[in-house]
Amino acid sequence: MESPENDRIPLEKAEQIVLRWDSTVSEEARARMIFEGDRQEIDQYLQAVDEIQRSMESTTLSDDDGADEESKKVNTTIQIAMARLEDEFRNILISHATPIETESLTESISSNHLTPRNSGSFGEFPESDDFSNRGEDDGSRNGSSSFLERGESSTTIASYRSMSSIREIDLIPSDSIYDLRCIADRMIAAGYFRECVQVYGSVRKSAVDASFKKLGVEKLSIGDIQRLEWEALNAKIGKWIRAAKVCIRVLFASEKRLCQQIFEDLGTAADDACFMETVKGPAIQLFNFAEAISISRRSPEKLFKILDLHDAVLDLLPDIDAVFYSKSAESIRVQATEILSRLAEAARGMLSEFENAVLREPSRVPVPGGTIHPLTRYVMNYISLISDYKQTLGELIVSKPATGSRYSDDLTTPDMDFTDHEGQSPLALHLIWIIVILQFNLEGKSKHYKDNSLAHLFIMNNVHYIVQKVKGSPELREMIGDSYLKKLTGKFRQAATRYQRATWVGVLYCLRDEGLHVSGSFSSGVSKSALRERFKSFNTMFEEVHRMQALWLIPDTQLREELQISISEKLIPAYRSFLGRFRTHIENGRHPEQYIKYSVEDLETAVLDFFEGYAVSQHSRRRSQ
Repeated sequence: MESPENDRIPLEKAEQIVLRWDSTVSEEARARMIFEGDRQEIDQYLQAVDEIQRSMESTTLSDDDGADEESKKVNTTIQIAMARLEDEFRNILISHATPIETESLTESISSNHLTPRNSGSFGEFPESDDFSNRGEDDGSRNGSSSFLERGESSTTIASYRSMSSIREIDLIPSDSIYDLRCIADRMIAAGYFRECVQVYGSVRKSAVDASFKKLGVEKLSIGDIQRLEWEALNAKIGKWIRAAKVCIRVLFASEKRLCQQIFEDLGTAADDACFMETVKGPAIQLFNFAEAISISRRSPEKLFKILDLHDAVLDLLPDIDAVFYSKSAESIRVQATEILSRLAEAARGMLSEFENAVLREPSRVPVPGGTIHPLTRYVMNYISLISDYKQTLGELIVSKPATGSRYSDDLTTPDMDFTDHEGQSPLALHLIWIIVILQFNLEGKSKHYKDNSLAHLFIMNNVHYIVQKVKGSPELREMIGDSYLKKLTGKFRQAATRYQRATWVGVLYCLRDEGLHVSGSFSSGVSKSALRERFKSFNTMFEEVHRMQALWLIPDTQLREELQISISEKLIPAYRSFLGRFRTHIENGRHPEQYIKYSVEDLETAVLDFFEGYAVSQHSRRRSQ
């Protein structure tokens, strides 16, 4: 500790200077602050304190009575001086205790080196039997599958693996730092270390709290956080991630630097003590939020926000280690590491919960028209998002899914042969397994349709949707693999074939020749009564199929047109041929219009009504407009 100037002043004058600034007895001393005056006055006071401190050290070494009296006087003076310096120390700190500018820092830190990916709030798992709506007012009637469906709200945000580093800012001007260091040096030398730390910590902690408030970091206990509804918590997670980056990389790092500027090399690890006095409480408050999320109830819709939080903490971990490197800050480092571990475990648990929810989803009410089930939409959009998080989940998911066994008697769980997927990652196997159990559940739901044709159409629609979602995501397609995608494609084509057999074999059977020809020299060789019955049967069956299946729905335009063409390729040539061979037999009889109700063109037009989701009467009105 050196005086600002080399010239020493007499002890008596030093005592007078200190006493003149004793705020307990002097109105002028209460009204003014030394360090708000000119430099000469400041330096003079510091010289006086140094002189008294030297005198106190020398009188301590003497044993005579006069020295003892002098020691008491010096001790009293130094106490007055320390009280004054404490007030000055506090005043300088308070005058620079404004919160940091958060808006520009939040934007710059959040935008540095970020990689876009789809994320956002994912809706809750569909309620059972909540499928009364057709769910087709989302543009899918035109063949485009909207991503913004139930549980599919999405915005492009940034990956939290940012590679940003610490950005220290000046919290206090350099001339004020110099004054604070001068005061701290003398207080610590005089044995007022604890008082110095307490004053510093209380003022700077208030500044940190003010910055927290501007950043939106709320004072919530772990219990408070866990009692919040997920929607409210969902919004707070994004805010917390942005705030945590500023807190760790700017606020805490700058507070650490300020402590070092003021207290470094003043002994007794003063810089670290003041730093922890300032930020330990706020740091615990900050991390309590992430800790509460990590131990909250697991449910599938939380997975993606949990992964965002995991990535943010993982990204910040090196900075946390850098800022809180001392032994006294070990508890902060440990808390951050434990939070990361629990978030990882929570993510694994949520994926498992999701698999179980897909398998056990119990809705029994068939979706009208055999269209895409809400469960299918939810699951496929969910695993599309999973593929966006493949880097993180690929590191967290290290084991294969727990599947059923082909040798098991458990009929409530499908099996999966892993030998068909050699070389694929555990995460890819989980995604395939989710599709397997989704199909298993859909097969069960198809049995609730009373019409087998509609059951096959339902499976075709849903498996086709699965295929389109896989094809529409390069990341998902890469993970699933073309081999399994080919298997899925075969599955929906098989369902389409089964639908055609179930529906049209009976209709086309009416157009066969067998049973129409009779033998006899006086007949034309055709039984008119049998022919009339055959036309009546065809008319009745086709009318019923047309009436019912116009109401059914294939939301994908291309798939709908392909199936309509396939039906026409079988139906129209058969009807044209049958009509060409036997029309004259009916037209030569009475009331031919009762039997030949359709021309070939009529059938071609009627087939175009199929799978549009409208009643036949509505189709007729639309065509007449």
